[in-house]
Amino acid sequence: MPWTRTYDEAEPQRVNRWLAQSGVCSRREAEALIADGLVSIDGETVSDAGRKILPGQTLTLADRAQGQLQGFTAVLNKPVGYVSGQPEPGQTPAVRLLTRAALIGDGAVPDARASLPPLGRLDMDSHGLLILSNDGVLAKAIIGPQSELDKEYLVRVAGQVAESKLARLRHGLSLDGRTLKPAKVNVVQGQTLRFVLKEGRNRQIRRMCEQVGLHVVDLQRTRIGPLKLGDLPEGRWRPLTAAERDAMIRASSAPASGRD
Repeated sequence: MPWTRTYDEAEPQRVNRWLAQSGVCSRREAEALIADGLVSIDGETVSDAGRKILPGQTLTLADRAQGQLQGFTAVLNKPVGYVSGQPEPGQTPAVRLLTRAALIGDGAVPDARASLPPLGRLDMDSHGLLILSNDGVLAKAIIGPQSELDKEYLVRVAGQVAESKLARLRHGLSLDGRTLKPAKVNVVQGQTLRFVLKEGRNRQIRRMCEQVGLHVVDLQRTRIGPLKLGDLPEGRWRPLTAAERDAMIRASSAPASGRD
């Protein structure tokens, strides 16, 4: 289905600039789509890269444009023991799990030689939601410096869980000489905590817990922005849907709300 959106700004704006601001693609990518005749306004194909869209006009991207922009994105429930990024000798990369046998539902299986970096690493000893993608726009939305997407984890710890420790975990810790952003941390049940973070330093949760005398026994990522792990079985994967991609891009530029 073609991507369609009505322009609702007060002043005219160049098409390539508006598409970039909307998180659809970069300006350069927008210019390439225009050159390929894949952009139209109110049914008229745009041929001029400098064309402006007017208030109330509707821009449409052809189906082929969507395919060019979105690349390939997999949603994986990574097991413990797999590395999310470039493996060292003796390690197995999570991308190896993207096989036909492990696929849930329908979809294309990526070529074994495809480069699909993680959009938010998950260390070898952790498991849960991992996004592998070569979609540049989605990558910017999830791990770009301006992203507002938060990430949620269920963490089982050993050690005494005291309110004073939770208070420090929420606010007051530093790593590598830099103060951490405030975190949401609460007790789910017993020794299981829920962390919601807006940053992803190397082994951040494990190192935070060490600073307050807790040892992480198990760590599972359950959500990235509006995308939830849900009931996806461990070791299985599925393609990211177009609706999920759009929701992630929209949410990346808006403050998270209602997730305590």
